[in-house]
Amino acid sequence: MDYIVTIWNSFIGLAKLFRVSDALDVIMVSFIIYSGIKLVRETRAEQLVKGIIVLVAVWGISYFLKLYMMINLLTYFFQFSVMALFIVFQPEIRRALEQIGRSGIGNKRWSFGITSDDYENLVQQNKRGVNAVVDAAAVLQKQKTGALIVFERQTKLGDIIDTGTIINAIPSSPIICNVFFNKAPLHDGAMIMRNGMLYAAGCILPLTKSDDVGLELGTRHRAAIGMSENSDAVIVVVSEETGQISVAVNGVLTRNYTRETLKSELENLLLSEETEQGKKHQSFIPSIRRVKKK
Repeated sequence: MDYIVTIWNSFIGLAKLFRVSDALDVIMVSFIIYSGIKLVRETRAEQLVKGIIVLVAVWGISYFLKLYMMINLLTYFFQFSVMALFIVFQPEIRRALEQIGRSGIGNKRWSFGITSDDYENLVQQNKRGVNAVVDAAAVLQKQKTGALIVFERQTKLGDIIDTGTIINAIPSSPIICNVFFNKAPLHDGAMIMRNGMLYAAGCILPLTKSDDVGLELGTRHRAAIGMSENSDAVIVVVSEETGQISVAVNGVLTRNYTRETLKSELENLLLSEETEQGKKHQSFIPSIRRVKKK
């Protein structure tokens, strides 16, 4: 009984010393650890993490058993492996930094210089781009003509655009179908849609390095998944073999879209966010004006 009382008193004493900043510290560290686990889970880096854990366990056992040669060897290994870890985990670190940059903290999309008319024009332009892609995908599906169309969002794709040819044209179904026509010079690459405009074509996308991609998927689908892993872009794929329409977002490929379901998916991914941010922007402008009047 005295033992339990002693433990309880110790707990109460620690609780009295616990500050709000300590709780915030614990929450932040827990979130970082959770994000790190989530980042490397189901990737090749997961196996590397398991290997590091095994080496740390071996180091602990060697220290307990006083195996001095093994301790020195592992100590030197850990000292010089810090830079190696940054190189090995470079894709995961890059993806984490890009996710932070795409978050609400790192991204303020609507500036004070954008008016309500500018916003309306941008929304209508994006709607026109979505409709053109949907119409073109339906035609290409019937013809079984392969296509790869990338909708740029918050992550800018300037390095990808540089690998292709800039067009910067108003999108329409005939233009998109002509680009992906079998004999066209740019049909093998990807098309980039920026702010509702057909901005570039013939672009080269990075292929996914995931081992979970099905063997039945070709280069276009692997490029779509790879692009979605490296950015927040929305990628539409039309299979040349089956005519099947697929959409890749955040490293996940969903398949078997029809014209109606494709339009609904693209509007949900591309236009719903625009509408929500536009409402916030429009409600923000009157509040600025009221402050100025005061």
